[in-house]
Amino acid sequence: MPEHEGELTPEEEQNEDTMRGRFITFAVDREMYGIEIKYVTEIVGIQPINSLPEAPEHIKGIINLRGKIIPVVDMRLKFKKEPMEYNDRTCIIVIDTKDISAGLIVDEVEEVIAIEDENISPPPKSGTGASCRYLSGIGKVGKEVKLLLDCRALFDDAESDMLRDSAGDEE
Repeated sequence: MPEHEGELTPEEEQNEDTMRGRFITFAVDREMYGIEIKYVTEIVGIQPINSLPEAPEHIKGIINLRGKIIPVVDMRLKFKKEPMEYNDRTCIIVIDTKDISAGLIVDEVEEVIAIEDENISPPPKSGTGASCRYLSGIGKVGKEVKLLLDCRALFDDAESDMLRDSAGDEE
């Protein structure tokens, strides 16, 4: 553990460099998104979800992942899209951000890709979609566009507290 909060050890810095510019891409509705791979701990298929009382609609509940309780968020509902039945392509991307672990339920995981900084544009200043405030940039990959999510902006403070509480993390 580094002595000073926020500083990286040489091993962590090297790991950051090898993951820099690499994104896991996935579909939500007909839009393609990407998350920096450094936030992703694993990807699992959809599994039984235990619902939480009085949780917002997009927080579907919790899963038990090898003994660890992970809250899961349906990204379709978070981004104000039409709900869809889960199928064999539906995945849960488990991320670590803001000292919480959470599972993001997505329609389908595509691939891991590298996007160079020069191919990433800043997000629109005023987006019309609910998801625009969660973007860190727009990645251009060939003729395609990937909406790059800012994992640190995905959950507001109230959601972060709820997710942390539902995971039963006691720090």
